[in-house]
Amino acid sequence: MIKSLLIEIGVEELPAIPLLKELKNIEKKYADILEKYSLLFEFEFYYTPRRLVLWHREFKTQQDDSVEEFFGAPLEVAYKEGKPTPAALGFAKKCGVEIEEIGSAKKGAKDVLYYKKELKGEPSVLLLEKIVNEWIKSLEFGKSMRWGSLNESFIRPIRWLNVLFGDELVDVELFGVRSKKETFVHRISNFDSVALSGAKDYFEKLQEGGVTLFPQVRREAILENFSTLEKENNIKIEIDGDLLDEVVAITEHPTAVLGSFDEAFLELPPEVIITSMKEHQRYFPVFKDAKLLNKFVVVTNALTNDFSKVIEGNEKVLRPRLADALFFYNNDLRNGLSTEGLEKVVFMKGLGSVADKIERERKIANILFDIYKPKDSSKEMLDRAISLAKADLMSEMVYEFTELQGLMGYYYAKKSGQSDEVAIAIKEQYLPDGEDSALPTTVMSAIVAMSLKLDTLLGLFSVNQIPTGSRDPFALRRAVNGLIRITKEHNLEFDIVGTVKLLSREYAEFDLSKLEAFFLERVRQYFKVNPSIVEAVLASGERELLKIGKKIEALESMVSSEGFSDSFSTFKRVANITKDIEMSGEFRVDATLFEESAEEALFTRYSEVSSAKYASYEEELDALLGLKPELDKFFDDVMVNAEDKRVRNNRKALVASIYKSILNIADIKEVSV
Repeated sequence: MIKSLLIEIGVEELPAIPLLKELKNIEKKYADILEKYSLLFEFEFYYTPRRLVLWHREFKTQQDDSVEEFFGAPLEVAYKEGKPTPAALGFAKKCGVEIEEIGSAKKGAKDVLYYKKELKGEPSVLLLEKIVNEWIKSLEFGKSMRWGSLNESFIRPIRWLNVLFGDELVDVELFGVRSKKETFVHRISNFDSVALSGAKDYFEKLQEGGVTLFPQVRREAILENFSTLEKENNIKIEIDGDLLDEVVAITEHPTAVLGSFDEAFLELPPEVIITSMKEHQRYFPVFKDAKLLNKFVVVTNALTNDFSKVIEGNEKVLRPRLADALFFYNNDLRNGLSTEGLEKVVFMKGLGSVADKIERERKIANILFDIYKPKDSSKEMLDRAISLAKADLMSEMVYEFTELQGLMGYYYAKKSGQSDEVAIAIKEQYLPDGEDSALPTTVMSAIVAMSLKLDTLLGLFSVNQIPTGSRDPFALRRAVNGLIRITKEHNLEFDIVGTVKLLSREYAEFDLSKLEAFFLERVRQYFKVNPSIVEAVLASGERELLKIGKKIEALESMVSSEGFSDSFSTFKRVANITKDIEMSGEFRVDATLFEESAEEALFTRYSEVSSAKYASYEEELDALLGLKPELDKFFDDVMVNAEDKRVRNNRKALVASIYKSILNIADIKEVSV
């Protein structure tokens, strides 16, 4: 028999960020618990700041009957001289029966102890309390709290519980709260509980009481409000996806309204205003003709037809925050960019102060400058950018808004007369700071950003602060990903063995092979291709980041092309023939030792391919794989392991020469197709 099932857990206001972080796991955890109890049915999960809701349109009233089988020890172990051994007695105890009830069955080639237990399905109502408690207690929101006399904790106190199976209340207790046939609507609509007649009545009462239960409907309502405001006021609202998720999570009846602030605050850099509005107030910034306006959009949870007081209240709250920001900004401008005091700010135990870090970055940057020789830049400009890059850490603005470090340095550098290139390098030093982040726009900015990341990597490895497992508190994995992206963007060669060894001289001695392995692990994760393609390129011994990327792209293009499988079998044979040959040496092929026309044809064609110039690795690899017809003919007509040692070695040298040319790009035998 089938009935609907509604589970509503009422809580004090849930904080949005922890809820959103756990959101992707909530439904899976519930489904896993249902599966455990053999009651997995389709369901929907809804949330508002005051409730977590599970809704089944159909749910079984009873578990299906089932059979549980137990297999034990082999009979020769279970019985000795016709008497049960401890192994047999233990098996019977595990099954919950007497030894006489235990039978035997065939498992593989042996007769073993066997017991079959028929399980009658339990009524669902008897299991719902366990299901609800297990699900709620499986959720991980980070910090939790206790309330009342309870020893258990949850992210927020649970205030009501509503479990309706069909239209009947199921008696369930959760954190000391017993289920009741009632719910709570929007506080402005009705502060007291509302009685329910059943599930249909539940959804109707919420709607009547000003609660939009479905998150997607709240999102659509907000976006519709945004569109109306934009048309009515000829403005553009900047929609931050994460912020939108937050306001969906903290509202039950969202309405977007337009507020404003004093134009005098537009003297502030726009990022300061936007950060202040987003981070502290959850306001959306407003633009016109790509210019920030002295307006904002707030999504309110109020139930009213007159939002003037709501707007006035939010404007009143925002003003002192912007006033503080303007005060900090003007103070910072008066004080100017200065690194004074950074010698007292500890960067990391064993690595000195931030001032020490600046000096290490300066040395790295100078070495990279000599390698890359950026046009229209000078070492003086680079030195200026490095010297001032961390100066804004001492500013009042960055103390208040730490996420603006680098950006405020850019504005202060511009105000103090520094060149655009220096100011931009200061702003872009932390880029990329995420998977989809922008990259440094100039080579000098790239050098500054690379120096920061390389010093952090070398420094932390030198004091044995190496990421383990999923832990990476200093974002070293992100630093390597950033280096891969920067070198690719600006076509900068970076040898993770040679260059790292050169740069490591300024640090306490450590095992450089560990840092190399760390780089290679990030390379494996970074390129979203067949993993064996990455392994094939790395197995070739290539350790220069730019070339690694280009070779991976070339090999991936070849592997995905039509006909590669046929070529692969031929070149796998080439690899097998050369597997015992030392590939680091030079191979000399003596044409006078050729006995078959297929040898000469292969050698002639290979000489043409190997002496040609190629615009890309893809072209070169395509040409080398184009030797397949000559190789196939060679293998058909030529006995590689000839009796004559000189002929045999000459033939192996020819095959090895071909494979070595391919190995310059990738060890193709590592590819899985």
